[in-house]
Amino acid sequence: MKLRLTTYTAYSLGCAVAWAVLLAVVAAGKGKRDMRNVLLVFYGWVMAWVSNTIARAVYPPPRAGQARTQHLEGQE
Repeated sequence: MKLRLTTYTAYSLGCAVAWAVLLAVVAAGKGKRDMRNVLLVFYGWVMAWVSNTIARAVYPPPRAGQARTQHLEGQE
């Protein structure tokens, strides 16, 4: 089985690792105020990620080779 790193799942896992490292570094070296600010940005990112995930489930991307737009009959 070939491992594909260009999928949304791979993107999500990569982001989770990056956020885990960032949060660990900030928690270890910064004060409560800095941690609070980073957590606010993290929460905003999570909300955007969830919104994007829902949108991808409802409106999946087009299949390879399929046109992105559809023309109405008689109009071009």
